[in-house]
Amino acid sequence: MEEKHQDSITQSDNVLLEVIKLKQFFPIKAGLMQRIVGYVRAVDGISFSIQRGKTMGLVGESGCGKTTVGKTILRLNEKTDGDVYFNKQEIFSLSRKEMRAIRPKMQIIFQDPYSSLSPRLPVSEIIGEAVREHSIVPDSEYESHIDMIMKSCGLEPYHKDRYPHEFSGGQRQRICIARALALNPEFVVCDEPVSALDVSIQAQIINLLKDLQDKFDLTYLFISHDLSVVEHISDDVGVMYLGDLVEYGYKNSIFNNPLHPYTQALLSAAPIPDPGARMNRIILEGSIPSPANPPSGCKFHTRCREVMSICKSVAPQTKEVEPGHIVDCHLY
Repeated sequence: MEEKHQDSITQSDNVLLEVIKLKQFFPIKAGLMQRIVGYVRAVDGISFSIQRGKTMGLVGESGCGKTTVGKTILRLNEKTDGDVYFNKQEIFSLSRKEMRAIRPKMQIIFQDPYSSLSPRLPVSEIIGEAVREHSIVPDSEYESHIDMIMKSCGLEPYHKDRYPHEFSGGQRQRICIARALALNPEFVVCDEPVSALDVSIQAQIINLLKDLQDKFDLTYLFISHDLSVVEHISDDVGVMYLGDLVEYGYKNSIFNNPLHPYTQALLSAAPIPDPGARMNRIILEGSIPSPANPPSGCKFHTRCREVMSICKSVAPQTKEVEPGHIVDCHLY
């Protein structure tokens, strides 16, 4: 299996990141001895790939495992099973020294710009700390490099001596973006980077991310629950439910022809900027099951309006309904 996959990676040079049946389970401990009594199946065997210079949007309800996917891809969590190939290297097979060498190429922008910045460091140190640590540029070019990154992210040189509490939420997120870009990355995980911001500021940050992608040839995994934002920035879209990737394909295929009942329900809930438009809202019954004790068969069958008897006992297989558009559902 591994040899076969290595061949497929060699043939697809344009793929920067490839995820194969990735699993991330967290142990549940109980009792005085803290014995493991079960597992939270946060990510349960998902597969996808992202091409260089492209953006993949990852959407789903809160608690479906989106952020865990991003952190595991960056090896901030150790995987339970599966493979993650970055530039044709399986990152979980790398030694600590080898992983440190590629760390600058894989960065993350966190959701909350308030808690992800150290209140004790000025902006210049926040952005430049890792630049010095990884010797990204010679010492003689350090200041000019920081100035260039700050300017690219909409920050001024006189901001360098200020502290995070002196900035607005949008400016703090620009600092977070600058901190990630200062290391000259190839791949950036954007973990809901605009969800904590006002709507008007969200548009500025999204446009900034798109401009930076064009300027620096960046590849994004954009995690969000806001479908309008994902539609604006993404090339491909994956839909997650309870640790599973239930649908995946090109953006136009997902938004114009959603196949999975869960995807259809998500899209029906997205607001339409037209007061006269009629919305055929699909209301999902019940609440999300626990990832520690997921339903048998299709995990979505407890809330699905199209449920069949087979859904309750047999997990659906992944099917490619049209080129590049795959879905896990017994309807197809």
